Amino acid sequence: MTASPVPSALVTDQVRDRLHHLTVIDVRTPGEYASGHLPGALNIPLDQIRRALPDIRQATERGDVLVVCASGARSENACKLLAEQGIPAATLTGGTDAWAAAGHDLHRPAAPRARAAWGMERQVRFTAGTLVLLGLALGLLVHPAFQLVSAAIAGGLVFSALTGTCGMAALLGRLPHNRPRPADLDAALEELRGS
Repeated sequence: MTASPVPSALVTDQVRDRLHHLTVIDVRTPGEYASGHLPGALNIPLDQIRRALPDIRQATERGDVLVVCASGARSENACKLLAEQGIPAATLTGGTDAWAAAGHDLHRPAAPRARAAWGMERQVRFTAGTLVLLGLALGLLVHPAFQLVSAAIAGGLVFSALTGTCGMAALLGRLPHNRPRPADLDAALEELRGS
C-alpha cells in the first residue's frame, strides 16, 4: 500500500507524525550532519546528490522522501534538482533549525571521533563579518582602497539573498572539515538501498 503523495514542503509537526514513514536525506556537510540531524536521516551532501540519484529514485518507490538542511535553502535546491529528474521529494520548512526550535531531538553520531562543527550558515556569517571588519580596519589604517573588501562582501550577501545561492558557502564547503568523505557517502547510499 503506497502512502499519499508528500507535499513539497512539510512543517515540523507533519514530519514528526510521519517521520518513521519517510526516507530522510540530510544534504548538509558531514560536519554539520555530525552536529545534529533528524532521527534516521542519511547524509548525502548537496554536491553529491547527482551521484545518489538512482538510489534516491529507488527509495521513492518504497515511500516518500524528505530532504533537509539547516534552514531549508539547500534542501529546496536539492528538491528542485530531484524534480528535474522526475524524483518527487519534499523539504522540511525551516530545516533542522526549525526541528530543534520545536523541541524535537537531533541525533548525533555515536563515533568517539565525531565532533560538532559550526553549521554552514554560522561559518558564512563569521567569515563575512570578519572580512567586513578587516576591510574597514585596513581601510582606516593602511589605505582606503581596502574598504572595497567590505563593499564586495556586502554585495555578495545581497546577491546571495536575491538568488538563494551563496558563493561563500560553496567555498567554505571545500574546507577539509566540511568536505564530504567518500566512505560516509558510500555508507549512506548503502543504507538508502536497504531502507
